[in-house]
Amino acid sequence: MSSKRSTQDSGREVSAGGVVVHDGKVLVIVPTRRAADGSHVLGLPKGHLDEGETVVQAATREVREETGVEAEPLSELGELRYWYARDRRRVAKSVFFFLFRYVSGDPADHDDEVLEARWMGFAEAQKALSYPGERDMVARALVICEQDR
Repeated sequence: MSSKRSTQDSGREVSAGGVVVHDGKVLVIVPTRRAADGSHVLGLPKGHLDEGETVVQAATREVREETGVEAEPLSELGELRYWYARDRRRVAKSVFFFLFRYVSGDPADHDDEVLEARWMGFAEAQKALSYPGERDMVARALVICEQDR
């Protein structure tokens, strides 16, 4: 599992997140920050790296903070790359996702950056998540989970 990437990777903004699985379900969040059109987003837990963190450490911390659960990283799922606008500038972004196994905790114990954290079936999450890249990460997680049965 790759874990040595730092906050900046070739001038790109770098974040990390996770697909937490348990009993055939995926943990999803509704962040307080809304989409550009003002709508609520259904997403996966993710966030920026703190100084000195690896991507897997950041993903583990973000999962804990945004979902209220402890989870164990199992494998790297992949990297999403995209551009977004901030202050009328284009920003390149990479988000590294990992597959996590639920260990303990309650999704109701999430931090104040999240309106709601809840379990959702794989098939429902693949349809309901707001962003295609995150739906793809859930599909990748499902393939790995099915291989491990």
